[in-house]
Amino acid sequence: MKAARLILATALAGLVLGVAAPRAQESDGAASEAPVGDVPQAVEVETLAPDAGAPLLSSPATAEPVQTSRFRDTTLAAPPPVAADAPPGADLAYGAYQRGYYLTAFHRATQRLESAPDDAAAMTLLGELYAQGLGIPQDVARAADWYRLAAREGDPNALFALAMIEIEGATGEADPEAGRALLEQAAEAGHPRAAYNLALLLFGSEAEADLARAADLVRRAAEAEIPTAQHALGVLYAEGRGLEENPIAAAAWFARSARNGDVPGMVEYAIALFNGEGIATNEEEAARWFREAAFNGNAVAQNRLARLYATGRGVPEDPVEAAAWHLAASAQGLADPWLDEELERLGADEREHARSLAESRLAGP
Repeated sequence: MKAARLILATALAGLVLGVAAPRAQESDGAASEAPVGDVPQAVEVETLAPDAGAPLLSSPATAEPVQTSRFRDTTLAAPPPVAADAPPGADLAYGAYQRGYYLTAFHRATQRLESAPDDAAAMTLLGELYAQGLGIPQDVARAADWYRLAAREGDPNALFALAMIEIEGATGEADPEAGRALLEQAAEAGHPRAAYNLALLLFGSEAEADLARAADLVRRAAEAEIPTAQHALGVLYAEGRGLEENPIAAAAWFARSARNGDVPGMVEYAIALFNGEGIATNEEEAARWFREAAFNGNAVAQNRLARLYATGRGVPEDPVEAAAWHLAASAQGLADPWLDEELERLGADEREHARSLAESRLAGP
């Protein structure tokens, strides 16, 4: 159970950037601006080989999600609502950005800087528009320039975005030390994802002081409702890394991350429910969370759900469903000889039905 469920820091591949771009679309003047949708989160999963005998539900060894997109999450603070008769102080530039009116956002931010050259929020917004190529051609170098100006004014969103650019070397040679220094500043200024990413760097150290500080940073991000941080904090409690081992707290944080949509958190919470680790045993609820994670493409969840269907634990026994989920997990590289044998017991029509189900689930919605 002490297997490394979460690789908190492997080089810099674990640094996490969310996607906070709005979905709306606008025709602003002659230009048509496409909204930015969600970027699927890529998750590397190392799986513990399932026991060849009984269908045990051991904890998965899941790597930290790799970055999904570059410098997309500046998590800009929400402004007052935008209305036709906006009150004094309303952030019309960011209001336009939120609604997908990117050219309007660009023009309003530019106008604000003409009258207030030290407007850090406007600088950060221009950096975001250039970084993502929203309404204007993408230009990472210009984005970095705007983030740098805003960072000098102490803007935490700009500090975080610039840190990620430095760490990734998006505009030239990577500078991890400069990036870490910027993360320190952003975390100190209260940016939750900066705190989380800084924690990932600190977990590369085995010094007790660094581990304790990393755990504290993860907690700050988790309390700010960052789902990946909530999952990570659950793992830290489960393994007693950087803080005292506490299975009850681990299960509680896995539950929060799962409810906030973190797929590895769903898997960990399902395992805790099934095994009664830090929470009352509930096989039906465990199956529900395995199913949720399985439909989100998690191979570990697909494998565990297959075993539940094969044995009727938490769900009605259904050999075809078991085979379908096993085939889906196998297609992602998770082998299970015990389920292979169960698959061979099916008739030809049942196997074909299972393959059809697996293919449709792998194809996604």
